[in-house]
Amino acid sequence: MGINLKKGQGINLAKSEYDLSQVTLGLGWDIAKPKGLLGSLFAKQEDYDLDAIAFLCQADGKVHRLGEKLVGGDVVFFNNQKHPSGQIWLTGDNRTGAGDGDDEQIIARLNTMPAEISKIVFLVCIYQGQQKQQHFGKVTNAFIRAVDARGKEMARVDLSASPETANMCSLVFAELNRSATGWEFKALLQPHPADSFVPILSAQYLPTSA
Repeated sequence: MGINLKKGQGINLAKSEYDLSQVTLGLGWDIAKPKGLLGSLFAKQEDYDLDAIAFLCQADGKVHRLGEKLVGGDVVFFNNQKHPSGQIWLTGDNRTGAGDGDDEQIIARLNTMPAEISKIVFLVCIYQGQQKQQHFGKVTNAFIRAVDARGKEMARVDLSASPETANMCSLVFAELNRSATGWEFKALLQPHPADSFVPILSAQYLPTSA
């Protein structure tokens, strides 16, 4: 079991026992069961479509290549599942969260990540969350974990439903930061009301126009 990080905490991954040639960022979640005996017996369990997204940022902390309608650029998501460099990709789009273990995974080859990429920001958004009145206040057992190429879990961030996440449809979960000594994994846990990553990208991660 990796180090369990709280909001704002980080861990330096530059240790000899970690193989960063291929790191898996795994995301998992369950949906809270309806309260009460009748609710748990008869209520239909909702399907939540949580999408994992990665922003590849340069030294200024901004995404500089957007591609054509975000395809072929520095945002990895369900419509752009593999970065042009081939060094980071999304393995697929789980639309229900069913099953144990990781429900979605982003795989990154940190040792061969393009030199201009200094930060990778990881988000999770509930697809059509506002329309369906779904939010992270109803999500349980949510986590993101970093696993090295040998299958060793290096770090984990757990998310428990809280007043902070009620009515929030997106979450900036964690980030990987490159430094002179290697990569650091840091827990962010920043909730947002939008059910799409685009407003977050526009507000925080695009360069300011000259």
